Amino acid sequence: MPELPEVEVVCQGLAPLISNRKILAISYSNKRLRKPFPRAKMYAHVEGAFILGVRRRAKYILLELTSGTLMVFHLGMTGKLGLFPAASPRRKHDHLRFLLDNGRELRFHDVRRFGSVEVFPAGELRRGDPFAGLGPEPFSAEFSADYLLARARGRTLPVKSFLMDNSVVVGLGNIYANETLFAASTHPETPVNRLLKMEWQLIVKLSRIILEKAITMGGSTISDYENASGRPGYFQLELAVYGRQGKPCPRCQETIRRTVIGGRATFFCPDCQKLPSPQ
Repeated sequence: MPELPEVEVVCQGLAPLISNRKILAISYSNKRLRKPFPRAKMYAHVEGAFILGVRRRAKYILLELTSGTLMVFHLGMTGKLGLFPAASPRRKHDHLRFLLDNGRELRFHDVRRFGSVEVFPAGELRRGDPFAGLGPEPFSAEFSADYLLARARGRTLPVKSFLMDNSVVVGLGNIYANETLFAASTHPETPVNRLLKMEWQLIVKLSRIILEKAITMGGSTISDYENASGRPGYFQLELAVYGRQGKPCPRCQETIRRTVIGGRATFFCPDCQKLPSPQ
């Protein structure tokens, strides 16, 4: 599943290409995505509108339109959002196409159809924030050691599960939670109430460094991720522990291990990331 860096790279790639372009027509495959296609809202609020800008919130791609409407994409497991000449051949799983006023099409392609598109007209946005339940962005000032210390107080769940909770912080998906905890020398099963402020400070600092580097390198192509131009990312070449079970740790040469925490594959070095002794 594309995580924060991959979604950010798609947004950065699309923004200069589709901003200030008018959506002339909308085509839909009639195949159900993760959520029902918002047909009425699409034709009432999206068709004929201009795209003012593209931004990201958590793992969502947001298109801001002149009507005050917000169109929100989630890529799911295999979703791709890219720009193509309108006359170019369509692929089997191109489920949504938006014809723009420059003769190009913005296409949403999703083989497994776990992705989604939603439309929030201006009136709905005034009544409430559709992202109100999400935690802060990892690059925001709110994401701090003090904040994490307060959210972790009295809780005993593993730190990896805590960092992957979107109500705590958005965007630290499985790949980057694994890599951050390795960089911080923190065992992924460490109970969150055992971490000190200085340890949270390190986790905040390193998570940002890792995410920034992943964005710079175009994200991680683990299965079939592509950016807005159809190119893969290269951060997977930098991964220290994720997907490397049985291989030597890049720090100490101990064998990387794999376990499952919260239903997600978890990778760590048993020597560099020691689990604290029970209190």
